[in-house]
Amino acid sequence: MDATDKLFSGSIPEIYDRLFVPLIFQPYADDLAGRIARTDPASVLETAAGTGVLTRAMVSRLPATTRIVATDLNQPMLDHAIAKQPQADRMTGQVTWRQADALALPFGNQEFDVVACQFGAMFFPDKIKGFSEARRVLKPGGHFFFNVWDRIGNNEFADIVTASLATLFPQDPPMFMARTPHGYHDVARIRDELTAAGFSVISAETVDHRSKAASPRDVAVAYCQGTPLQNEIAARDASLLEKATEVAADALARRFGSGPVDGLIRAHVITAKN
Repeated sequence: MDATDKLFSGSIPEIYDRLFVPLIFQPYADDLAGRIARTDPASVLETAAGTGVLTRAMVSRLPATTRIVATDLNQPMLDHAIAKQPQADRMTGQVTWRQADALALPFGNQEFDVVACQFGAMFFPDKIKGFSEARRVLKPGGHFFFNVWDRIGNNEFADIVTASLATLFPQDPPMFMARTPHGYHDVARIRDELTAAGFSVISAETVDHRSKAASPRDVAVAYCQGTPLQNEIAARDASLLEKATEVAADALARRFGSGPVDGLIRAHVITAKN
């Protein structure tokens, strides 16, 4: 993983939340929140909360008495999530926001009924350590819920954007999407690493959704400017960020048309128990 893969700062949080969240994250947040609600937890720890899409989905499905602690490594993402939280939810005090590293959680042993992570495990530099920390803070019988993207070839928009940028930077194509978000898709490996972390009951389900946007341009902006892919493009030539976005939009338009677009997204949803 490149050092810039974990940098969600500057203009990225706003674009990420405005375009990327509805494009690919919302349906999986709703799915994960529903699974969590069925366990009737009294306390939930969320790691890699980002701009809070799963947090908000959990608030809408869990009783107000359920304590939610939402954490992320990137303070700018948390700041955006806090600002996005409805005033009514702030008044209840149900959610506590805290900057934290999922590999070194600042919580005691056996504090939570559920640990949840929405598309964050791919960013863990040490997957077993991250999973071990989740297990450490879980109560006996607690659940660890998380999801990861399937391989990039099964996620149409990400695949097309990545291929298009290789035409602009043929000597050194930006590979963030393939390398990190879509780089941890081997379910057998995930099972092995969860087992190494101490989990004994593990299940995995592959879930498809449709990714929809008003235009190819919205998709291109979401990927090229609302993720650390922006950092990769800028590292090659910051003046080409808009050109890269146009190249991606053109490639998407050739595949899906110039109007509203609709592409396959596929992820694995993992449940592990103590």
